Order: sequence, then C-alpha cells, then structure tokens
Amino acid sequence: MKPRERHLDPLPSARKIRRACQNELYRTVKRMKVYIPDALMKQGEELYVNKVIGNLIWIHEHGNNRKELADWWEEAVSEELAALWQVDKNRLTDCFRKAFGG
Repeated sequence: MKPRERHLDPLPSARKIRRACQNELYRTVKRMKVYIPDALMKQGEELYVNKVIGNLIWIHEHGNNRKELADWWEEAVSEELAALWQVDKNRLTDCFRKAFGG
C-alpha cells in the first residue's frame, strides 16, 4: 500500500475550515479558563479563518505536522488574537498548543 500523498487530497471546504477553526479556538479558550464575549469570539474566528484561507495551500501540505502548524499559528494569528481578546499572548499560544496537539 502506498503512503498517502497530501497533494492529491482535495482541499477542505470553507465550511470545514470554519468549523475546525471554531473548535480549535473553543478548546483554547476553555483551557485558558477565561470568558470571551460571543462578539469577540466571532471576530477571533473570522480572523483565524481568513488567515487559514490565505495560507491554505501551505497548511494543507503540512497537515500532518502539528508542530509546524502550531508554529505558523503562533507567528500568523496569536498576536492579533491576543490583542483582540486582551489576553497574554504567551498564555494564549501555550493553551493553543496544548489544545491543538502541537
């Protein structure tokens, strides 16, 4: 049996991306044990989804490497998200890594 080749898999749909981003942020906030109002949660999800869609090819190609994906998230998303939610960036990143598995 041949190993699966990521570049042959179809790209995920927008709905699938949105749901994955929602779940990842929900798990992160739950680990942080802070309250984020629904409006700010929605803004954070939109920010994350837009970043993912902007880098979809790279993310899809590195889908099996959670550490690289978590590193990308830390560089591309965490700073803006921490400012939006007014939380500590290091704590946010740490909780994301624990929730995401990277």
